Amino acid sequence: MSIEITTSLNSAVYEDALAIRKEVFVQEQHVPADMEVDSDEGRAIYFVAYDTDHRAEGTVRLVPDEKGVGDVQRMAVRQNYRHHGIGRVLLGAVADYAEKNAYSQLLLHAQVHAIPFYEKLGYQLTDRPEFLDAGIRHREMIKPLSNEVK
Repeated sequence: MSIEITTSLNSAVYEDALAIRKEVFVQEQHVPADMEVDSDEGRAIYFVAYDTDHRAEGTVRLVPDEKGVGDVQRMAVRQNYRHHGIGRVLLGAVADYAEKNAYSQLLLHAQVHAIPFYEKLGYQLTDRPEFLDAGIRHREMIKPLSNEVK
């Protein structure tokens, strides 16, 4: 497996990320298509996992803020590739990138069923109560980072 990163909305990596998101969120989870692509598209850093045949397996995006916090969004793994460690590898790549770029923490909105997965990777629930996003139950989670430039 390899991870490719891009900020270009004109790249094949971004197109692969978008295709995975549409498959997982729009088709599987019935998120309205007009909610899936948003105003953060142009600010985000996209991570895509590829198998040895260069098929896109999963994606996540990172949206930086001015306070040194990285907002982890749109985590999605194609159904046939789930439970093979792809999400763990993607989030590891995000954490490595964030630490190298002196982010202080990562923040994400986890679908409630996925909270144990994120907890295993060092994310902790915040005090924010459960909320709905696109009709799906979520909780806010954070992961403190070492904040050392490498």
